[in-house]
Amino acid sequence: MNARCPALLVSAPASGQGKTTVVAALARLLTRRGARVRVFKCGPDFLDPFWHEQASGQPVHNLDLWLTGEADARARLHAAAGAADVILVEGVMGLHDGTPSSADLARVLGLPVLAVVQAGAMAQTLGAIAHGLRHYRSARDGALPWAGVLANGVAGAGHAALLRASLDDPAHWLGALPRSEAMQLPERHLGLVAAHELGEAAALARLDAAADLLAATPLGGMDLADWRARWSVAFEAPLAVAPPAPLLAGRTVAVARDAAFAFVYAANLECLRALGARVVFFSPLAGDALPACDAVWLPGGYPELHAPVLAARTELRAQLHAHAQAGRPVWAECGGMMGLFDELITRDGAAHPMWGLLPGRVRMQDRLMGLGLQSWAPTEAAPALRGHSFHFSACQTALAPLACTTAAPGSARTQGEAVYAKGAVRASYFHAWFASSPSATAALFSNDFGLQPAPNQREQL
Repeated sequence: MNARCPALLVSAPASGQGKTTVVAALARLLTRRGARVRVFKCGPDFLDPFWHEQASGQPVHNLDLWLTGEADARARLHAAAGAADVILVEGVMGLHDGTPSSADLARVLGLPVLAVVQAGAMAQTLGAIAHGLRHYRSARDGALPWAGVLANGVAGAGHAALLRASLDDPAHWLGALPRSEAMQLPERHLGLVAAHELGEAAALARLDAAADLLAATPLGGMDLADWRARWSVAFEAPLAVAPPAPLLAGRTVAVARDAAFAFVYAANLECLRALGARVVFFSPLAGDALPACDAVWLPGGYPELHAPVLAARTELRAQLHAHAQAGRPVWAECGGMMGLFDELITRDGAAHPMWGLLPGRVRMQDRLMGLGLQSWAPTEAAPALRGHSFHFSACQTALAPLACTTAAPGSARTQGEAVYAKGAVRASYFHAWFASSPSATAALFSNDFGLQPAPNQREQL
């Protein structure tokens, strides 16, 4: 059966307009009023969802027509619509940026678009921007579902009046947010500082301050009946999909999870469990030993911010070496890979010894070194994994790449990322979306590239 729920896709003309803060503030405001809110993030992103999860109290998943696929997006939205009062989707970059774009997602899924525009340095031009966002390519691709405009960084009531009068339809005016520190979330080189790094009380205080400002706008003043009347969406029931074969049944996958290795899609953990794996967590920063396991996943994160602590984990280094020398798989993504080289050089020029499963060093850079959607097939017997890269470091190694990822169709950057292999270790700047190819994921965590169900090896550890 179809499920109906009010929903908005919150986008902007470009990055840096305040859409993440608006989505988090809106989720917090509605949650404070007792509404059940589910938030999704368009495109690959680990950091914005931390804030949305803090604001809504619910897990946050990613949606993307290429990375996760239309069927996955429809299934997740349908499930959310059956349990939520409001669905919010944060767009990626500008509304029409990328292939596919947030606008493409809105058209395919019927999501009304709310445009957040940083309007502090403009007046009537807001109307031109809103008109262009709404109608760009509409003659070719069809009308874009439209909710309205929220102006950010507005100087005062007079400024807001000019902005409102510039719109084609006054009903599309959803309010003005003032210039305020409350509408700024803390940032660093990879994006927002994760909400949990501030602590729950401090993060909620920031969200509450932003929610209070939003409450004074027409958008913030709407109750659930208003939402249902204006932005109700019918989400189609997904087609039944057979679960993946239990290719990891009987295996235990140990996942590093702390502030140094925090970039984990919740959907990736779901995929491992659907494949039959038992998932256990350990924290290198907290001093945890490597759990008894058949495979290790070292996700991305910020090892460069915790290099001295990681360098001191000599006993974990020895455990990882023993694990790999026994032929048990290690998959390391981006920050996880950085921890496996001999040395990590931070931005201040300090060299920190790492865990030495891969020869060479990683050096932090002052500029972005890799960005874009990518794919890679760890075995020819399974469809390629889809994912992305986004990093500010570069590695220097004598290892020849095992393979290189392939840029997604339509990507501006065509250069792929190296995939390195040494024994049972596979490592890359590539962040994989496991559900894009469960069989390839199983191969990655079993070193079983024939994709046969693997025996339980735990008793051998």
